[in-house]
Amino acid sequence: MVDSQIDFQKRLSKLGRKHRAMDRGYKTKMRSDGLIVVKPKRAKINFPFKGLLIVAAAFFVFKAFMLASFGEVTYQDRVDQLNAGSIFEKGGAWVMQIEPVTAFIAGKMDPYI
Repeated sequence: MVDSQIDFQKRLSKLGRKHRAMDRGYKTKMRSDGLIVVKPKRAKINFPFKGLLIVAAAFFVFKAFMLASFGEVTYQDRVDQLNAGSIFEKGGAWVMQIEPVTAFIAGKMDPYI
C-alpha cells in the first residue's frame, strides 16, 4: 500500500510541474493514433537588446557632450592622463577615447554648447 501511495505522489508532483510549465504557454499535437497531447512551451531567454541600445546611445551622447564642452585638445589630454595610470584607468582611457561616432555627435552639439 505504501509503494502505491509513493507512486501516486510522484505522478501528482510530475503533473503539478507540467501544469506550472504550461503557465508560459503550451502547444497541442495529435499523435498518429489520434490522441491529442499537450506539451508546455520551452522558456525563452529574453535579453533586453532595446535597453542595451539605449544605454549605449546615452553613453555616446555623454562622451560627445564631454568632448564638445572641454574641446578636443583638453579632452585628449585627460584621456592621455588616464592612459598613464593603472590597468583600470587604461581601460577607462580606452573606453573614453575619441572615435568617429563621438566626434560626429560632438560636432552636431558644438554649436549649442
